[in-house]
Amino acid sequence: MPVPEPERRPVPVLTAETSPAREHTLTLEDRRSLTVSGVSRILSYDETTAALATPLGNLTVGGQELQVSELSVRTGQVHIAGKIEYLQYTENRESSGGLLARLFR
Repeated sequence: MPVPEPERRPVPVLTAETSPAREHTLTLEDRRSLTVSGVSRILSYDETTAALATPLGNLTVGGQELQVSELSVRTGQVHIAGKIEYLQYTENRESSGGLLARLFR
C-alpha cells in the first residue's frame, strides 16, 4: 500500500508586520527593582513615572526616585530601580493621522 504524501502548505514570509510579538514579562523584586522585557520603546520617564510601549499595551510605572536603564534593542529589556508604587496598563492607541487629517474628516 503506497504511503500518502504529506500535505504541502506555503510557508509564510515573516516581515516586520507579520513577525511574532516579543514575549513580555515583568519581574518585580521587593518593590525596589523592576525588570520589564518585550519593551519596544520608552515613551517618557522622570523621577516619578516611566511610560513604556509593550505588545500588551502601554505600561506606566509610578513611584519615587525612579531610575530607568537604557532600553536594550536586542532583548527589549528595561530595568527600573527606585520605590515602585504602581503598575498600570493602557491600550496602545494608533495615531489616526496628523492634525490636518483630523481637521479634514
